[in-house]
Amino acid sequence: MSGLSFEPLTPTSFLERAATVFAARPAVVDGELSLTYAELWERVRRLAGGLARAGVRPGDWVAVLAANGHLLLESTFGVPAAGAVMVPLNIRLSPGELAYILDHAEVSVLLHDAGLAENARAAAAGSGSRPRLVIADEYEALVADGEPLLVPVDDETSPLSINYTSGTTGRPKGVVYHHRGAYLQSLAMALHARLDAASTYLWTLPMFHCHGWCFPWAVTLAGGRHVCLPKVEPGEAWRLIRAYRVTHLCGAPTVLTSLLAHDAAPTGALDPRLLALVGGAPPSPALLGRALQAGIDVIHLYGLTETFGPAVICQPQPEWADLGVEELAAVTARQGVGNVIAQRVRVVDDNGDDVPADATVVGEIAVRGNDVMLGYHRDPAATEKAAPDGWFRTGDLAVSHPDGYAQVVDRAKDVIISGGENVASLEVENALVSHPAVEEAAVVARPDPYWGEVPVAYVSLAAGVPAGEAELIEHVRERLAHFKAPKAVFFCELPKTSTGKIQKNVLRERAATGK
Repeated sequence: MSGLSFEPLTPTSFLERAATVFAARPAVVDGELSLTYAELWERVRRLAGGLARAGVRPGDWVAVLAANGHLLLESTFGVPAAGAVMVPLNIRLSPGELAYILDHAEVSVLLHDAGLAENARAAAAGSGSRPRLVIADEYEALVADGEPLLVPVDDETSPLSINYTSGTTGRPKGVVYHHRGAYLQSLAMALHARLDAASTYLWTLPMFHCHGWCFPWAVTLAGGRHVCLPKVEPGEAWRLIRAYRVTHLCGAPTVLTSLLAHDAAPTGALDPRLLALVGGAPPSPALLGRALQAGIDVIHLYGLTETFGPAVICQPQPEWADLGVEELAAVTARQGVGNVIAQRVRVVDDNGDDVPADATVVGEIAVRGNDVMLGYHRDPAATEKAAPDGWFRTGDLAVSHPDGYAQVVDRAKDVIISGGENVASLEVENALVSHPAVEEAAVVARPDPYWGEVPVAYVSLAAGVPAGEAELIEHVRERLAHFKAPKAVFFCELPKTSTGKIQKNVLRERAATGK
């Protein structure tokens, strides 16, 4: 194409622009450290130069093991600025799991927080690639000594990063992102979240997870302020929300649940109002109702690592303002429609044909477009299996409503087949959390010699509100067919991933042993 009408898209360009347009505006707050956009851009370019000085060449792979902070945020821009491919690492993984990723991605340099030095060294020692380690103190020297550098992007569809899936059912897959997809997805997130230069974003979502749903770039393109939170502690989160007048945050429903359950949670609307963008699992109507009562606006997002985070949004409609809390919670709990840069979301049958939009017939959600991965790194067979006809199969079972909004009824692997009847675990979970004593619930299958499988529930109770097993089972039986009610209820703290998703694979193992 002509250079007059075409410029390769890359999300790093958002910071380059912000450094001019919002030069003196606050860009980052990380503990005692504060940076303007001009200062952030200078540090990012020096990081790129420091990486080049350390031997990183365009096309090399640079891993980052860090909690939400300036090192991870700067690397999100600085690694691609050096022409390298970034590999964000989950800080909760074991050294052995990290070593597998370092080898699979052929990493040459590993940047990490000082607090994660032990895991980083153990992972590097256990890997065949033996990447060079750069700890926090060396990181500052790397930035200080680097000559400002910005390697231009020639091909916008070239790899930007590899984001690894959780690997709960086997080895994690390396999901390859491209510059064009990250650029466009960032624009979509900024628009749907209504970000602008007056926005302040609190990092309750791990930046290493799907690049924080592309919000490092989205907040930056809008000229908003990043407030870093290394670990989600509700008391500290509410302190930062009030101190910095936070307007936006993202996370799984469990993050919002923990915030609302804390003593510091507001009893009325904050000033400014807080917008919580929730994804990773469908928020229950009960949770949405509690958020609305606390004066927190909620937008439900849906996506996967393979879709740069949220490819689907439960697009709010003006008419919903007239709905009561229960009605509003019900429509908001749907996954919704494709975001502004995505193609139409489809719900398809086993033949790849669209199911009727009648909110009844169940199919699988299929997506495609600019916000879908290039493929799985070094795994063409898995890539072909995931998108046999060019449409990526998500593994989520859903119905399509007459208005075109898709609604997940369950993960394919979470459907419980009891006596030949399908039981959607999500439906039972929603019934459980409608009880005032239940804070969180997860329902999984337990093997049964007669029925094949039966549902059992794992429940976390709200502080100071008692409830027993028989009471909760009866509560579900009053709302659903009796065969859908859990046959047992276990009271415990629910195991979760680093992004706040409940680990049903762990609960299935417990259920199989009767625990």
